[in-house]
Amino acid sequence: MKAIDRGCIRACAAILGLALFAIAVADAAAGGLVPRSLGPRTGAMVTIEQNYAAGTIVIVSGSQTLDLVVSGNRAIRYKIGVGRDGFRWSGVVKVGRKSEWPDWRPPAEMKARSPQLPDLVPPGPFNPLGARGIYLYKGNTDTLYRIHGTNEQSTVGGFASSGCFRMSNADVIDLYGRVKVGSTVIVK
Repeated sequence: MKAIDRGCIRACAAILGLALFAIAVADAAAGGLVPRSLGPRTGAMVTIEQNYAAGTIVIVSGSQTLDLVVSGNRAIRYKIGVGRDGFRWSGVVKVGRKSEWPDWRPPAEMKARSPQLPDLVPPGPFNPLGARGIYLYKGNTDTLYRIHGTNEQSTVGGFASSGCFRMSNADVIDLYGRVKVGSTVIVK
């Protein structure tokens, strides 16, 4: 009988804990503190001018677009936010790794510019990397640049980042499911 009582108590405590967590999340969302939307889906099939291997990502900073090549000259085009003046870059890199609901550790250069930044922002709705992180590598070295979601939807389509590429969370979730580690990323 004691085993049943303990099991029942544990189950009731777990349910109560989940209920309290749900109430706290609902209260925060009602107060506008927690982003309630994953943002718009902007992906559209387009014809591109140059043929690339399927799976290649082509980013054009000037037009704030990211194309995921589906085949030859067909691609899914997404609207993105890119680096502000002085933070845009170009080159060829690879997808080195991917992460769902990543944590964020501001790089030392960013911390030097903004010392008030925390050392770590845990995964969740307040994390500036949003729902997914696609990490860009040059060889075996992390460039510290990412293709990622955002909790600041208004920055998508603009020049606002420190060199990373921001997408709506809805779009980055879609891209994340389609792109493979090792894929080529061309930044123009």
